[in-house]
Amino acid sequence: MKYDVIVVGAGIVGLASALKLLEKNRSLKLLILEKENSVAKHQTGNNSGVIHSGIYYKPGSLKAQNCVRGYKMLIDFCNENKVRYDICGKVIVATTEKEISVMENILDRGNKNGLVGLKRLTREEVKEIEPHVECVAGIFVPQTGIIDYSEVSEKYLELIKRAEGEIEFNTEIKNLLIKKDECEVITSRGVFRSNIVVTCAGLFADRITKMTNPDLQLRLVPFRGEYYKLKEEKNNLVNALIYPVPDPAFPFLGVHFTKMINGERECGPNAVLSFKREGYTKTSFNLLDTFETFTWNGFHKLIKKHWRMGLSEFYRSYNKKAFVRALNKLIPEVTADDLEPGGAGVRAQACLKDGSLLDDFYIIEDKKVVHVCNAPSPAATASLAIGDYISDKVLTKI
Repeated sequence: MKYDVIVVGAGIVGLASALKLLEKNRSLKLLILEKENSVAKHQTGNNSGVIHSGIYYKPGSLKAQNCVRGYKMLIDFCNENKVRYDICGKVIVATTEKEISVMENILDRGNKNGLVGLKRLTREEVKEIEPHVECVAGIFVPQTGIIDYSEVSEKYLELIKRAEGEIEFNTEIKNLLIKKDECEVITSRGVFRSNIVVTCAGLFADRITKMTNPDLQLRLVPFRGEYYKLKEEKNNLVNALIYPVPDPAFPFLGVHFTKMINGERECGPNAVLSFKREGYTKTSFNLLDTFETFTWNGFHKLIKKHWRMGLSEFYRSYNKKAFVRALNKLIPEVTADDLEPGGAGVRAQACLKDGSLLDDFYIIEDKKVVHVCNAPSPAATASLAIGDYISDKVLTKI
């Protein structure tokens, strides 16, 4: 059977792209191919479930544009489809005087990105919101919320099926051939044909993209984020979301406290180099994944520049006391006894040849293919906006 569009990947971006395509053209014959047995098994289902406001991102970047727009689309979608969420707000806090300038820059970015109601806080004002936090100043971000993105993804799929879109699980992509009249998607369960292919392959986006663009100038390096949870009797230490001022040299937000939609309080994540792209434990290892990371010239340059940070992340991964010390910068009274093991996720971080980390969405296309090469956080928040953008690209090709 030949399809109008095949979407590779049933994470939240792939599902949102499929949904937007069918909303705009209900007559499309559309198929989603997913190697797992259900949706949202990796980055989508293992993140901290935060609805991001768009405060961090460089004005004019794809992240900024799509996060702010996608935020509104996501809230409207949840209201229309009875998906639970909670706009609880968050504080970003400077714990030292030298962090204040970076904090002010974040506040300025938020204002330029059109966020309303941002407020610079004194130490005392932060304590009115989060009494257990120690800091010198902060920002209150009223737009930030919490949600379960697996639940959102299931709702996307429900609507896709209602619009007669199809999905095949347990179907892994082996190759992608672009021919004159069609695309051939060669999989573990046979060959599927379509006019257009959209790839949203998450942690394997670079490998899938290279099937049609062998000269791709980036490689995805996996970083595992590990979490602890506060014991239930200590949940009162955290009212909502507490974030540090992030290090501007890295596209990570730092160890923070997150109220979850299920009522739990998560602490983390760190950012540890993973030796497997879907490696959720400290012992996870895949030879090909590791080989690809360590033979990438850009990774060599990255390590040369940031090896101290890399080693400290490994140390914090294996030393609970070190992890607690990072948390104590925000809440000094948290102890090791207050924490129990949580989950972990792996983030696909695009690394360029010059050793820099690509900190924006990156989508490339040709006449018959659209590849989502890099869709880090806040891709889940922005999924409907990204899907809207991709669907417009696809419909102009059909």
